[in-house]
Amino acid sequence: MADHLEASVTLPSDPASVSAARAYVVSTLAEWGLPADTEASDTVRLIISELATNAVQHTFGQSPTFTVDVELDRDEHLRIGVTDSHPRFPRRLPAAVQQDNGRGLVIIRWLTAECGGRMRIRPTREGGKTISIELPWAVPVRPVTTAGRQEP
Repeated sequence: MADHLEASVTLPSDPASVSAARAYVVSTLAEWGLPADTEASDTVRLIISELATNAVQHTFGQSPTFTVDVELDRDEHLRIGVTDSHPRFPRRLPAAVQQDNGRGLVIIRWLTAECGGRMRIRPTREGGKTISIELPWAVPVRPVTTAGRQEP
């Protein structure tokens, strides 16, 4: 595989774009060798769902689009970032706050840490922000059949 792979898509800040972002990332990773039916793919699917949902729900119409960037470096590090143009950074809610939503970043941080990765939030030059995760690239090895071929 190449030393560096990149993919990017810009979507409207609309609820329908959450599933489009999820499908884009999962299909891109499948092209890069991560089967869609693995635990690692499920984890990435949940993370991108939370990031895209945040970009749609919490920009309050101030970000008409959001961009999803996917990068793979030397088959070692996977980076996924979601960028929007809303200037406000997400805030952590106190644990005692009882709300039906607002826990997306807690979920993302936990999943990322559980996989041995990290999450970062950075401002953009244009005044928005990028929330990105970096995970170790873990493509499962498929068993080899008696004929010497890898199982599908």
